Amino acid sequence: MTQPPGDEDLKACCAAAYGSDIVALLLGESYHPGGTALTRRLADGLGLAPGARVLDVASGRGTTALLLADAYGAEADGVDYAPANTALAQGAARAAGLTDRVRFTTGDAEQLPCPDGLFDAVVCECALCTFPDKARAAAEFARVLRHGGRLGITDVTVDPARLPPALSGLGARIACIADARPLREYAGILAGAGLRTLRTERHDRAMLRMIDQIEARLNLLRITAPARLTGADVDLTAAPAVLEAARTAVADGVVGYALLIAERMPE
Repeated sequence: MTQPPGDEDLKACCAAAYGSDIVALLLGESYHPGGTALTRRLADGLGLAPGARVLDVASGRGTTALLLADAYGAEADGVDYAPANTALAQGAARAAGLTDRVRFTTGDAEQLPCPDGLFDAVVCECALCTFPDKARAAAEFARVLRHGGRLGITDVTVDPARLPPALSGLGARIACIADARPLREYAGILAGAGLRTLRTERHDRAMLRMIDQIEARLNLLRITAPARLTGADVDLTAAPAVLEAARTAVADGVVGYALLIAERMPE
């Protein structure tokens, strides 16, 4: 009998998936619903001032950290589990002329390679839902924040009891759905780490727009570059049903997307 993947296997699968070129083609530059417009809304909620120290957890190819440095004048650090993403992000920083204000490191969100209390803000976009030990990651967010520092999260939300079979399993977990939680549960996890939720917002329509974008790009690649999809092990037969199940789940309130701002409480 096949053994279920362990935590490290899940992290490696997610890292490999999000480091692939085909995922970049399907998801676009920001890799999350709402794109850079939602990242800017998140940054505004953090009240970032020029020179603020910010950590982007699960920084991917560096889009968020580079935006925070360029548009908000932040001193940004990014941490990502995949060395390939770290290398790509460092290259993007060099190309943008921002290596003096942005740094990228390979590391685990559940064991951040950062000193205590260093950051004014931590951001984590569409990634907490993929972490096997969410409580431990939240504790790490709190540890690296200064007292009164803020955490900004955008993430997939689900009602687990109503999640259809098509949106469960390893593939759906990597796609940020199968292990996502209700918004209230995220707030509870953060509270357990000493992070008080200040504000939440629903952005479910951003999730629908991303599903539509993925479907349109899949259809285009199916015509123009089918070999790229088969070479990346994209199941073209199953994809339409999975996308339709996701679209229905969002319409029914089973799956959504949310923004959350929290603050590290005094000890």
